[in-house]
Amino acid sequence: MKSAVPCYYHLDVEVDPERVDQVRRILAAHLRLWDLETLVEPVCHGTELLLKAIDEHATDKSATVELWWNRQHLITAIGENDCDLRPDPDLRDCLGRIAAMSDGWGCCATGTGSKVIWFSQRARAGERVPLVPTVPAPSLREVLQVPRALRVAALADPTDGVLAAAR
Repeated sequence: MKSAVPCYYHLDVEVDPERVDQVRRILAAHLRLWDLETLVEPVCHGTELLLKAIDEHATDKSATVELWWNRQHLITAIGENDCDLRPDPDLRDCLGRIAAMSDGWGCCATGTGSKVIWFSQRARAGERVPLVPTVPAPSLREVLQVPRALRVAALADPTDGVLAAAR
């Protein structure tokens, strides 16, 4: 198991739909490298929501994604450089989903007028999701009917030696 060493990752992004999927794969790889497999889905989903909101609503499509792992919390921050990006119903919905799936979140302004939206997830390094045994799917043998107790006259010839020996 890897040790729980504090980690930091920084990524500058020109946001467009193809890059959003690429950023998702990059972040997932870093979280797996840091032994934080359980956080891949919520972090990538939250980041994807915010990057898509920037792509749809901002005029300046450049953004910064940062991950901080401090041995207990993973903080994901997305900074955008568009000073004109204002909350509208679509962005409020996005922020509501971020709030619902994270342990904490917030938004702050920078000195240049841009905004940083962050959210955190609590975890421990090396925390594993327990494997749950799955119920086996029924096989062909389980759904077949039991052979008939009586021979069908149309299919079996009573003079056949093979069937007579089997009796």
